[in-house]
Amino acid sequence: MALPPPDPQFVLRGTSAAVHALHFSCGGQEPGVPVLFSGSENGFIHVWNLKTHRVDTALDGHGRKSVYCVETMGGKNRLLSQGRDQRICLWDLAEGRTSVTDSVFTENVGFCRCSLLKVAQGRWLMAMAAKAPEEVQVLELPSKTSVCTLKPEQGAKLGMPMCLKLWQLSCGSQPSLLAGYEDGSVVLWNLSMEKALSQLACHQEPVMSLDFDSEKAKGISGSSEKVLSIWSLNEQQNLQVYKTHELVNAGISDIAIRPDKKILATAGWDHRIRIFGWKKLKPLAVLDYHTATVHCVAFSDHKNPSERLLAAGSRDHRISIWSIYTQT
Repeated sequence: MALPPPDPQFVLRGTSAAVHALHFSCGGQEPGVPVLFSGSENGFIHVWNLKTHRVDTALDGHGRKSVYCVETMGGKNRLLSQGRDQRICLWDLAEGRTSVTDSVFTENVGFCRCSLLKVAQGRWLMAMAAKAPEEVQVLELPSKTSVCTLKPEQGAKLGMPMCLKLWQLSCGSQPSLLAGYEDGSVVLWNLSMEKALSQLACHQEPVMSLDFDSEKAKGISGSSEKVLSIWSLNEQQNLQVYKTHELVNAGISDIAIRPDKKILATAGWDHRIRIFGWKKLKPLAVLDYHTATVHCVAFSDHKNPSERLLAAGSRDHRISIWSIYTQT
C-alpha cells in the first residue's frame, strides 16, 4: 500500500492576499536564520523567518500592485522583485535596511516572470518580457546595460512570452534562454547570436510554466490544459518531445525541479500540489491542503538534504510548507 500523503509541516498565514511568488534563502555561507520570501497580490513582499514561522519584515515597493516574482542575488540581503506596476525592484536588506536601491521599468503589461542567472561574481543576467509584445530583453545587472533583444522571425506568430529560463551548462559557458510562448511553443535562444536555435510545439494552449535541468538537458512545461510536456535538448541544440504526461485535472501554474534533480513539484489550478520523480516522471504524491488555486511552488536550498523543504503559495492566502522525500 502507498503511504497516505503527509500534512504540511507548517502553514504560514498573514499575507492577507493571494500568494504569487516564493523564494527560499536557506543555504548560503551566511550565518543566521533560514528565510522564505513571498510576493502577494496586494503588492507586499513578506520575509518569513522559518524558525519562528512569522514575518520578520514586510516590504512595500510595488504601489500595491501584485508581486509575481521574487529572487535573491547572492544571499538574502539582496532581493529582486517584479510586480504588476511594470517594475522590477532591487532591494538592499542588509543590517535591517528595507530600501529599493534601483529599479527597471519593464513597460510590459503581462505577468511573465523575469529570469536571473549569475554569470560572474557580482554580475547577473536578467531576461524579461519586453515592451514589444513578442520580444524578450536581456539586461546585465547591476549595471542595467542591454545585452540583447530576442525577436521572433517575421510571421512566427509565437505570441507573448509567458515564462523564461536563463541557463548555462557551467560557469563560464555561453548562457542560453528557454522561453515558453502564448502559442504553446518552447523556444531555445542563443543570446550572443540573438537567434532562435530551436522551436518545439509543446502545448495547444499558452505555456504557463517551465523548468529545465541543464545537466540532463531535459525540461518540463505545463499549460492550462491536462498535459505535462517533457522535452530534451540534443547535442545539435534541437528541442525534441521526450514524453507527455496526462494529468487528472487541467491547469498548471508553476513547476519546480528540486535542486538535486530527484523530484519535481507542480502547482495546480485544482488546488493540489503534485510530486513526481524526475527520472521517469513517476507520480509520487498528491498534496491536498489548499482550498484554491496553487500559484507557485519552490524548493529550499538547504545544504543538508534532511532539512529540505517545499513551499506552495495559493489564492487562499496561505503558504504550505512540506518536508517530503528528504532521504536521498
